[in-house]
Amino acid sequence: MFPWLHHSCPVEKIEASLIVSAIREAETFTSAEIRVHYTSKKSNLALLQEAEIAFNSLDMHQTELRNGVLIFLRLKTNEIAILGDIGIHKYVGNEFWEAVKEDMIAKIKTSNITQGIIAGIELAGKQLSIHFPPNHENPNELSDEITHD
Repeated sequence: MFPWLHHSCPVEKIEASLIVSAIREAETFTSAEIRVHYTSKKSNLALLQEAEIAFNSLDMHQTELRNGVLIFLRLKTNEIAILGDIGIHKYVGNEFWEAVKEDMIAKIKTSNITQGIIAGIELAGKQLSIHFPPNHENPNELSDEITHD
């Protein structure tokens, strides 16, 4: 567990419109797709297992270049997992996602959860733009909307 807050984060603290704007901005510089999903439900699953289920249910693997990224937040226990599809792992590994996660946690602690999520989106977007620059069409293959259960 990451003690970003002294209690579980209320969903109302997540400013969806700002996060969606950050996703759209980051995706202008990359052909990769970034999504944010959160859950406030209690789970007996391991964090990564739950994140992988969300990744698959959101069809994150359905991009042409297999370059989808999911930022998964388990609000009940203040945990974050970031998963990149197989196309991305050719270029960045778990160390990069751990660094993004740590940056998000630091931003959440000093600011708020929305700014922490935006920091993660921006960091991921910068790295993805190096390996997956936008093509001339740059279609939006996955929704930018935040999902939750």
